[in-house]
Amino acid sequence: MKQAFTIIGDGAMGTLCAIILAQGGHPVRVWGRRPEHIEELRSKRENTAYLPGIRLPQEIIFTADAQEALQKSKLVICAIPTQHIRSVLETMRQYFADQTPVVSVAKGIENHTLLRPTQIIQQLLGSRTVAAISGPTIAMELARGLPATVVAASADNALIKQVQNLFTTRYLRVYANTDLAGVELAGAMKNIIAIAAGILDGIKAGTNAKASLLTRGLVEISRLGLAMGARAETFGGLAGLGDLVTTCFAPEGRNRGFGQLVGRGLTPTAAAAKTAGVVEGVPTTRSVVELSERYKVEMPISRALYEVLFEGKSPQEAISNLMNREPKHEG
Repeated sequence: MKQAFTIIGDGAMGTLCAIILAQGGHPVRVWGRRPEHIEELRSKRENTAYLPGIRLPQEIIFTADAQEALQKSKLVICAIPTQHIRSVLETMRQYFADQTPVVSVAKGIENHTLLRPTQIIQQLLGSRTVAAISGPTIAMELARGLPATVVAASADNALIKQVQNLFTTRYLRVYANTDLAGVELAGAMKNIIAIAAGILDGIKAGTNAKASLLTRGLVEISRLGLAMGARAETFGGLAGLGDLVTTCFAPEGRNRGFGQLVGRGLTPTAAAAKTAGVVEGVPTTRSVVELSERYKVEMPISRALYEVLFEGKSPQEAISNLMNREPKHEG
């Protein structure tokens, strides 16, 4: 059998990665945990739940069989939400070949362990090269061939180059970055700010408030990232500022949309029930607040959102508390 590429996860990003690889002429298999969804993908050649209207190339093989998905795989793309990576890989790891590289497109921080996606992967699958793809990536726009840029991050330059070669297309440009921790932390934490941005949209707080939120939110993201060993320039790049702006303004943004529902008066539980798919920023908020306490980093916006999501505080009260904090120098 010819070597193939494997996508673990049949959501928007997993399907998008499969489309890009198939368009490049590469054999690709997509694994999903729900056989009924896999059968729908096979028969309709469309992911109606996540990428409606986008025709899926016939070359993509869909399977719910982990062994089949991973057979002779040259590279594995992990495209499942961060909080589910551990449980999924625990059931699949016996089928992973030694040393097969794994690339994560997840954006989150695991609760309790406080691990990034690639750290979870290495913990479960042992020593192997890992990478992350991150940046401003609205899946539907990319699936339609609209131009975008992302960053491929790894400590292994050869893997970065391989990812660049595989995912660079006429509409997608892939930059390189060796700051894997910074890229993953930026991608995870921007979802927190995106929820807060949605809340501001929901209560119609205005453009000034949203601009202030993004600016000060990026300060918080950078502050914790630096304390955890990341590089400052990463947070001003595609995985930081670029992804933050996109996620906070895009109508399709899941985290922003969830926040907007909360801003309009829904409880976080009710807002989650009305949101398709996993809102990564909710559990990430819990993890980031814990990290901020561990590293003694001040993160007032993240803390305020935590109080709204988990302690029952109203958005209006949280905003009032933020605005009435002690005056201080910018920085």
